Order: sequence, then structure tokens, then C-alpha cells
Amino acid sequence: MANILVVDDEHGIRDLLWEILNDEGHTVELAENAAEARAARLRERPDLVLLDIWMPDTDGVTLLKEWAATGALTMPVIMMSGHATIETAVEATKIGALAFLEKPVTLQKLLKAVEQGLMRNSMAPARSASGVPGTLTATGGALSGADIPVVSQVPHAMQTFDLDRPLRDARDAFERAYFEYQLGKESGSMTRVAEKTGLERTHLYRKLKQLGVDVSRTKRGA
Repeated sequence: MANILVVDDEHGIRDLLWEILNDEGHTVELAENAAEARAARLRERPDLVLLDIWMPDTDGVTLLKEWAATGALTMPVIMMSGHATIETAVEATKIGALAFLEKPVTLQKLLKAVEQGLMRNSMAPARSASGVPGTLTATGGALSGADIPVVSQVPHAMQTFDLDRPLRDARDAFERAYFEYQLGKESGSMTRVAEKTGLERTHLYRKLKQLGVDVSRTKRGA
């Protein structure tokens, strides 16, 4: 398993990522700002870094530039943000970031990105599958350099969503509807829903709790 550094100024996100990655067997170091990230980078020599873009002291892109300029970018870096622009994501990749994840980070996207990052932990700066630097690597539903927008299919033909809502709210509404649909289709069987969605049962429970999905309404002896 790997040593992963998580850099994010939001306490809740740090704790969530620590819990998920720790469950996967990784050693996780946490930093809430660039100063702590610099110290952890020297102290822990991480195999991979999850780096938030917007932080109060030094933003993630600036820290990434600093590491690249000083030869410290010897590990894959995955950028994270809930409101970064496409230009920011592309800029980070040109500097050397491996991939970009939108917040709130879903479990599957996170684990896929980490898996791909660890497979490339000997490459710095990070490169795409074609070997060309400056191209965002596709990480499941994460942003890719050539195809930034991510389109998801609505799980039920009659399901509608309010597209005037903020992106985060709309995404949560879609994921909630998706899991409620799967639970109803599988008569509340957590085992079958976990198999269908590709999630571990513990991760599925955590996701449903996070989305506020009432499992008891559809569970019939899972």
C-alpha cells in the first residue's frame, strides 16, 4: 500500500478522504495548507498527493509550480476543486498534475484516480497514456484534457432534474436518485446494489448516508 498526502483546507473533506483511503489500506498524511504540505512532502516522501486548488495561504496551483520549479515534483499529484475553471485544470496539468477531480469527489472517481496515480508514481512530471505531458489523464468520471465535460446518463427515463440549481446540488440530486432507483430495483438488497454499482458495501453505506438516502424504505432483507 502507498503513502498518500491529502492537502485540503476543509476539515470535513480531509477526514472523509482519510477514512476512505485508510480503509483501502493506505497510510494517509493530512495537511490543511501549503506550509503543512511542504513540511509533509519533505518528511513523508509521499507516493501520491491529493491537492486542493483553493486554499487560503497558497493555492494548489502555485504550490504545484513551486514543487515543479524546485525539482520536488517527484510524485503524482491529483488536483481537486469544487469550482475551478477548465483553464485552471489545464494549467495544472501543463505544470505536471496527473489528473483533476471535481468536488464533491465520488468514491469511484477517487479510487480510480488514486489507482492510476500510483501506477505512475515513478513518472515526474506526470504524463498522459500517450506519453505527452500536459494532458489530463481520464480517471473514470474525472476531467480529461481532450474531453473536459463529463456527461452522465439518467438512470430512469422519467427522472427529471432542475438544471438551474448549483452544480453541487444538481450532482447530489442525481446521485441520490440513482441510488434510490438501484435500491428499489434490487428490493433494497445492499449486496446486489454494491455489485451493480461497483462499490464495496461499507463504501456504499457511507455514500448513502452522505446523500441522505433512506435505506429502510426500500430494504427488504438485504
